[in-house]
Amino acid sequence: MKTELHVPSDLQFLNVVENWLLGSLELVMGDRVDWQRQSNRLRLVLVEAYSNVVRHAHRDKPNLPVLIRLELKGRDIALEIWDQGDGYDLTNYHEPDPESLQEGGYGWLILNRLMDQVEYTLQVDGLNCLKLQTSLPELAQTNKI
Repeated sequence: MKTELHVPSDLQFLNVVENWLLGSLELVMGDRVDWQRQSNRLRLVLVEAYSNVVRHAHRDKPNLPVLIRLELKGRDIALEIWDQGDGYDLTNYHEPDPESLQEGGYGWLILNRLMDQVEYTLQVDGLNCLKLQTSLPELAQTNKI
């Protein structure tokens, strides 16, 4: 299954983005996934990625759309978030030290902890792409006595 969403660069659309992602996955996967657990993880990842585009990449350009693509193959999810900003040079990224009370920089850390693979590509045909990949675990079977 492949689907995509073009959405304005406005945090007011965050609920629309979340519902699109989770609704699309639930429609295809049904009750084969522990949605209570997985939806929290996927929601956090999506909120972090989308809000970074709105607050940083498209900060002064709210009319620019954000393109979000979702591909589901079996249990494997690939989520791409495309923006038209200047991009971020990851060679400048330093993992935050919690003891230093650093205010920013936790997003990249969160994405890498919650997803199996995270890639960021600068300027592909004038766009930047954040690609997030993971596999949804099978629903644990409960033994009934």
